[in-house]
Amino acid sequence: MVVMLASQVVSVNGSKFAFYKLSLIWPNSVCKITTCKAPIPTYFTIHGLWPTFGNDIPVPPYDPASNKCNPNPTSPNDIVGKLAPINDKLDKKWPNLWVRKTNVDFWKIQWQHHGMCSDYPRDPLDYFKDTLNLAQSNRFDPFKALGVQPSDQTPHQLNTLLENVHKNFGAYPQITCSMPQKGILLLKEIRFCLKRTKKTPPSVVQNCPTRVGDRCTNPRTDYVWLRATPSIFGPHNVTSDLLAST
Repeated sequence: MVVMLASQVVSVNGSKFAFYKLSLIWPNSVCKITTCKAPIPTYFTIHGLWPTFGNDIPVPPYDPASNKCNPNPTSPNDIVGKLAPINDKLDKKWPNLWVRKTNVDFWKIQWQHHGMCSDYPRDPLDYFKDTLNLAQSNRFDPFKALGVQPSDQTPHQLNTLLENVHKNFGAYPQITCSMPQKGILLLKEIRFCLKRTKKTPPSVVQNCPTRVGDRCTNPRTDYVWLRATPSIFGPHNVTSDLLAST
């Protein structure tokens, strides 16, 4: 009984993170036809649900020697069968965009880097299912939050998009960008931040501590594109941008 209680305490307190980031990808901003699988989704896809410390540093991946954040979490190799009930939904909403990796590869990476140190260490099905439900809800609809639709005609001031989300969603997000060509900023991801509470799934939104990231640096001077068609600008390998924040 004493051993079991100690294990439970470690499970609850082993990872002292403060909030989650729900990170959603706009595929047209990170894909080239030659490097992404066709067809490229015309909706935001899931990158992940990431435990994050209060200083906006992501919780490092589980490691039994250096970061045993939770006792005996499910191994990445053991999640495939557990995700069978939601495979079809994951394939659609949480695909791996890069042509050289499978969807399962992507899910394993997300589980190893984020799920094992989350509040779901031995329940990958609920971790992925809750993330799906968050990403598919109207509350976390990026287009509704941003207040704009994809367009190949007009870029948007980054600060305007941030303020739109604050108004429409109730909290500031983090917006990250890619730069496939000098002077061209593409909205790559929008990340919604949710407080960590005693209950799962997370539901209480909060301001993201850092509002811009990657190639976006200044909300007042940066103008970003949310393109309606895949962006092909030349030899820049956008897959490196996509995988930089896995």
